[in-house]
This record gives sequence, C-alpha cells and structure tokens, in this order.
Amino acid sequence: MAISNKILSMYAKCGCMENAGNAFDKMPQRDVASWTVIIAGYARQGHADAAMKLFYEMQQAGIQPNQFTFAGVLPACVDAAAVKDVRDEIIRCGFESDVFVGTVLVNRYAKIGNVKDARHVFDRMSERDVVSWNTMVACYAQNGYSDEALQLFHEMRRMGIDLDHFSFASVVSACAKDGVLREVHGVIIKCGFEGNVIVANALVDMYGKCGNMEDAHNVFDKMPQWNAISWTAMIAGYMQNGHANEALKLFWEMPEQNVVSWNAVIAGYAQHGYLDEALEMFQRMPDRDIISWNTIIAGHVQNGYVEEALKLFEAAPERDVVTWNVMIAGYTQNGHIDEAMKLFQKMPRQDVISWNTMIAGYAQIGQIGEALKLFQKMPKRDTVSWNLMIAAYAQNGCIHEIMKLFKEMPERNLISWNTMIAVNIENRNLEEAHKIFQEMPERNSVSWNTMISGYSQNGYVNKALKLFEEMPERDVVSWTEMIAGYAHNGYSDEGLKLFREMQFSGVKPKLETFAIVIPICANLASLEQGKEVHEVIIRSGFKSDVYVGSALVDMYAKCGSIENARNMFDKMQQRDVVSWSAMILGYAMHGCSQEALQLFEKMQQFGTKPDHVTFIGVLSACCHAGLVDKGWECFDSMSSYGIAPTMEHYGCMVDLLGRAGQLYKARDFINDMPLKPDAAVWGCLLGACRIHANIELGERVAKHLFELDPKNAAPYVLLSNMYATVGRWNDISKVRKMMKGRGVKKKPGCSWIEIDKRIYAFVVGEKTSATSGEYS
Repeated sequence: MAISNKILSMYAKCGCMENAGNAFDKMPQRDVASWTVIIAGYARQGHADAAMKLFYEMQQAGIQPNQFTFAGVLPACVDAAAVKDVRDEIIRCGFESDVFVGTVLVNRYAKIGNVKDARHVFDRMSERDVVSWNTMVACYAQNGYSDEALQLFHEMRRMGIDLDHFSFASVVSACAKDGVLREVHGVIIKCGFEGNVIVANALVDMYGKCGNMEDAHNVFDKMPQWNAISWTAMIAGYMQNGHANEALKLFWEMPEQNVVSWNAVIAGYAQHGYLDEALEMFQRMPDRDIISWNTIIAGHVQNGYVEEALKLFEAAPERDVVTWNVMIAGYTQNGHIDEAMKLFQKMPRQDVISWNTMIAGYAQIGQIGEALKLFQKMPKRDTVSWNLMIAAYAQNGCIHEIMKLFKEMPERNLISWNTMIAVNIENRNLEEAHKIFQEMPERNSVSWNTMISGYSQNGYVNKALKLFEEMPERDVVSWTEMIAGYAHNGYSDEGLKLFREMQFSGVKPKLETFAIVIPICANLASLEQGKEVHEVIIRSGFKSDVYVGSALVDMYAKCGSIENARNMFDKMQQRDVVSWSAMILGYAMHGCSQEALQLFEKMQQFGTKPDHVTFIGVLSACCHAGLVDKGWECFDSMSSYGIAPTMEHYGCMVDLLGRAGQLYKARDFINDMPLKPDAAVWGCLLGACRIHANIELGERVAKHLFELDPKNAAPYVLLSNMYATVGRWNDISKVRKMMKGRGVKKKPGCSWIEIDKRIYAFVVGEKTSATSGEYS
C-alpha cells in the first residue's frame, strides 16, 4: 500500500489527476493516506465536485478522516453548505480545537466571506500560533473589516505573539486610510521589517490604493531588492491614480517585463478609458496569457465597446469561464439581453457568476419573471444570487416577494440586511426597518446611515439623532445625513452647529455636505456664517465645482450681499444654467431689474439655454421694474425653448399685471390659465387689489382664496386691511368672526438680525432669543 500511495502522490502532485484517479481505482486496499492524497489532488486542481464526492465516499467506506484530510478537502468547499458538512465532520472527529485544522477552516470561511464563523472557529482553538493569528487578520482584511483587522493585530502585539512578515503583510492590506497605513508603517520600521520584500510590496500596493504615490515611491526606493511584484505594484499604483506616463516609464525601466506587469499596464490604460493605448500594449506583448485576453476584453466592455470586445473574444486562442462572463456582462450592461442569453447557453461550463450576471441583466431591464426563472433553475446559489433577486423585486416595489425571499435565504450578508432596511424605508415601513436593524448580527456604517436617513426623511429627527449618537463610528456620510435631516425638517441652526462639530471631530466634509450646508446659511440669511463656510470650501478644494459655485451665488444673494454673489459668479471657471439662473434670481430679489435682464441677454449670447427657473428670475425682474411689455415678451418666448409655464410663472405674470394696475387683465389672465390657479396666484391678485384699493374685485378674489385655503390667515388680514383703509369697521368685524369660526390664527411676525456670528430672532409678543450658535 505504501508504494501505491507514493505513486498516487506523485501523480497528484504533478497535476495528472486522470492517472491519479486510475491508480486510485485500481488499489485493492486504501487507507486514510490514499483518500487524503486523491481528495487533496482534485481540490488543488480546481475539481471541487470530484474532491467533495470522494470525501463523502470516504465516509461511507468507514475511513475516518485525519487533520490532513480536512486540510485537503476544505479548499474544495466552494459554498457555505459544503463548508458546514466538512465542519460537522471535523467536530465529530474531535479536531475542532486543532490549531492546524482550525487555521485552514478559518481561511476557508474567509474565502467564502463568512467572517462571523471564521472568528467563532478562531476563538474556539485551544491554542493559536502566529499562522492562526495571521489568517484571522487576513480574513478581516479580505472581507473589508479593516477596524477589526487592526484591533486583532494590536491584540497580537499586546499578547507578545512573535510577529512575522505575513503578520505585517496581512495588516497592511487592511489599512484603507492613509493615516492608519502610516501608523502601521511606523510599527513595521520599529520591528525591523521594512526591508522584507513581502512587507515592502504590501506597503507599496496599499499606499498606491490610498492615492499616496509619494510614500509608495519612497518605500520602493528604500527596498534592498525588487522582484516582479514590487515593480508591478508601483506600475499598478501609478495607473490607478491616473499617472499613466510615470507607470509606463517605470514599466520600461524594469529589468525584465513579465506577463503580469504587461497586464497591469493594459488594465490601467483600460480603466481610465485609454483603449487605443491599452490595445497597442496588448499587441506589443511578446507573450499573452488568458488574463491578458480577459483584461483587454473587459477594458472594451467597461468603456462600452461591446462589438470590439466580441471580436477580441472570438479571436482569443482559449477562453475560461471569466472570458465568457466578461462578455456576457458586456451585453447585459448595455441592454443586449438576447445576445447575452445566446452566449450564456453556449458556455461549456457556467459558474454562479454566469447565472448571477444573467439575473442582474434581466432585472436591469425590468424582466423580473425571466430573472426569477433563472434563479429557480440555478444548480447552486450564493448570497449574491439572493441579493440580486431581492434588489430586482425592490426596483418594482414587490415588498411581499422581497420579505418572502429574505426569510428563505439560507445565509445573509450585510448587503442583504441593508437592502431590506432600505426597501422598508422606501415603503415608509419604519417599524419593520427598525426591527430588521435591531435583528442584524452585525452592522456597518451603511446600516446606521440608512436608518438615520430614513428617520430624517420621515420627520423623526429625534430618533435619527439618537441613532447618530449611538453610532460606534461616524463617517462623512453619517454627519452629512444628520445635517440634511436637520435642514429637511426646518432645524437649520442645529444643522449648522452639527457642521461645526463635524469639523472639530476631524471628519472632512465632502461635496454633498456643502450642498446641504450652503442652503442652510441661505435660509438663515446668515452672511458671516456663509462666508466662513465658503472659506472651508476653498480649503477643502471644492471652490471650482460648478454646483458649489452656483449654491454660493444663491446663498450670498439670499443673505443680502449681491456684490459677493456677483464676485462669486464672475470667479466661476465654469457656469451652467443653474449658475446663471441663481445670479439672475439674486438680482431680481434685490430689485436690480436692469442687471438681471442684461445678464439674461448675456447668458443667451454665451449659448446657455435658459430653463424654467431662469424665467422665474426674468419675470420677477420685469415685475419689480414694472416692465409689462418686456414681461409679456419673455413669457411668450418660453415656448421657443420648449418650456411650458408652471404655476410660478403664471403667478409672476399676475403679480406683474397687478402691480402695473392692470387688475382686470390679471383676473382675465387667471381665468384663461390652462392650469387650475392655486392660492398663491390668487394671492398675488389680492395683494394688487389692496395696493390699488379695488375693494370690489378684492372681495371676489378673497372669496376664491377662502375656498382654496380656508386656514391661511393672509387673505383674511389683507381683506381686513382693505376695509380699514375706507373705514368699513363692521366688515372688519365680520372677517374676524369668520376667522374665529374657522379656527384661523394669524402667525406672529418674525424678523432676525446677525450680530457677531449669532442670529437673534424677534417674534411679536416674545423676548429676543439667539437661534444659532457661533460658527468657526
């Protein structure tokens, strides 16, 4: 048997599994070593099904596996069900706490993304060596649990574990933030591992991924020796960060370019849309492997050149499942589902990614029935398959089907849980969303942020704030969502205070944060705080963004500084229709009608097409200046830009005619409107009736308003004021009785002033109070 096992082992190590299988079948007797060798051989060669089949046959034959059998079969466990079967056998055979078996099991859980069970196995080991610790750190890092990886690494140090180069290489891959990476780099230097090629390569790779090519190059330059991985990591880093020239220069400096470095350059060019350069490099390659072909095909697919990708696909000398999947994805992403299905059906072998790609393709075009058919036919499903179907139903609002699928899922990951929270929030089912949030075995920032956003959008600011304060760690999205929640629900001053706290906490605002904070300053009419937010924007590098620039123009105008608004507008490197409209509206708001109309003319000369907001500004400017003919000209010209007048445009025209004393023309204009006039339109006419003391028309208009908006105090007050001007006190008394009978209350007047960065509100009948704290 010993000789037979040696022959079997020789075939298996050489990858000759057909010969190994024949030798195994002919063995008159087999022991645990025979089974272990053949199972491990099939697993190493990627024949997972054959390896698992033999493992089950071994159990049926009554042969008890040893630790080497388990180590050999675990790599063949491609899904959670297979791992569970093997783990159950490990427990039965008493190897659960074995450090060797436990480490291999942790590694397998890491590969299938099951971090929770990996940690459970790790914690149950009776003893752990440095390999076990490294494997668990790598498990966290590979699955995006950076904080947990770093915590475990620091625990290793505290416990005095003898760190090796794999310890540092594993933890470096978890350092997604530049500051954390530098901290770990310091520990590496202190422990004397900076010169280790594996550790240095990991540092170069991660500095590149963090966008810090300066430090990547410093580490590279200090390396005592370079290997192909070192050069490739530098080249890939430059390519990922858009420095194609530096990458190419380094590529040609390599002592010897290998296929991996060629592939890195091709991938970099393709990733940034330089397909001609990618294709040129591909054609210059002395040798190509299947990854080269897959990379160039994927590059064309990612940039939308599906037909060219197909030509390359057909020209490829060999294809693996990745080649087919890339091409199918190209078709599905571009809506060519029939072509994708033809390729899918021609595939020699489909894997779970092939099935998932087709399901996603059908879901993308709304064919949920076809997606479901494929899902039901799948020989094996992974968590992605289930998540795709849930997302497909979510797009179509099928909440009952979503809940049913979620309950049937054999395993759920963070995406599954977060999707369910988002679906319930979208359907305003906040109680169910909160219940799911509470049931989650683990949460990430997306889970917390989704709940905060859901509560805020539905008016539950206190609940949103409670969650925000309970968060273990807040990212820029958390702060932005909470600030947006305050702004959305009318708590502008609290929003500004939170923005200040965000800066004090060291979290850098992003573009979306400023898109919320700038309008807050505008709503508060707080010029000083608006200016300081502007300074933060400049320091953050967003001053050239057209959206931010437009918002600043609007903010300065609403804060009463039309000069600052114009300065900001003039300094903008790019302007869109929003920028022009904001400045025109600002001028109109400040009564600068001529400037608004001149800017409107200039806007058209620059070739920017006005939109409906632009015309609100232009009509408002005509209204303030009493330019009736110009107003009609602008109103009539809207159709030439393909803009149908909205209620606001009609309101502007009524206001324009009313202010000019053309009250009956304004009335006729309202009666001829294609839209049913709202309270705001009639309110404009009532205001004009008061200005021009036309009580007869005013009474008729007021009657319309009482019917449209019976609880609004403004028309009652306006009518009373009109009666007061002519001494009709009995009529005033009737209006007041009407208000009392209908439960209409007049809101007290309010004004505010900003002194030393504090906003003081003045409300009729109340003492002065500061509404907004100092901002710095």
